[in-house]
Amino acid sequence: MTDVEITPESAGWRYAGLRTVTFAGTHRFVTAADEALVVPLIGTCTVRVGSREFLLQGRKDVFTEATDFAYIPRDTTVTMTAADGHCRVAIPTARAETDLPFRYAPREAVPIEQRGAGPATRTVRNFCTPESFDTDRLLAVEVITPGGNWSSWPPHKHDEDVEGDGTVVETAKEEIYYYEGGPGYQRVYSSAAGEIDVLREVTAGDVVLIPYGYHGPSMAMPGYDLYYLNVLAGQHRGPRRSMAFTDDPRHAWVRETWPA
Repeated sequence: MTDVEITPESAGWRYAGLRTVTFAGTHRFVTAADEALVVPLIGTCTVRVGSREFLLQGRKDVFTEATDFAYIPRDTTVTMTAADGHCRVAIPTARAETDLPFRYAPREAVPIEQRGAGPATRTVRNFCTPESFDTDRLLAVEVITPGGNWSSWPPHKHDEDVEGDGTVVETAKEEIYYYEGGPGYQRVYSSAAGEIDVLREVTAGDVVLIPYGYHGPSMAMPGYDLYYLNVLAGQHRGPRRSMAFTDDPRHAWVRETWPA
């Protein structure tokens, strides 16, 4: 059963997509023009491409720990088999132009950091960043926000990058936020003037699309931890992929108050 299905066409943009699938037994899909990751949210599964197969150990739930995952190139038929009962996976995608190999990444290799301070403290699993994992366009991280805390704070955007000569260029990243846990709130706005485009209550299975502009905070209600899978893709590819961001200048001072 496909729970969420976002394509560049349905989102009205060019690159980023996401599916979540809950299944027992076997589920097949085709990547077509997209590169993809298989990221278990709940449960364990095998992922087969041709004669090669990887076991993704998965987890009890997204709050427990990081997970194994697999990379799938474009124009590939994939067979997933739930190892025990049912499994739910996320499949982040990006429109790709280069064929990279089908491969496995273990949870032990996922860089994990504590970001922010005080009530803005959150845990970030940087499993598919330029530093941690090679793709054509796709970027993805998981964020755990404890109940009562704020993530994506100060508000920021991924609309700028810096070339080697110091030139600042506009390179808007399309972003998808997929949530588990909650309830919580997500805020998105388009300019430093603060006009709100989205202020929405979110809970398990909800999605917020961010085509451009500042976003944050993601607010976890007291008593309810909030998870989000953040999928990003833009025009830059390969070694030029970037997670660079720019803080909202009205709130950038907050970062300076945090211990190093």
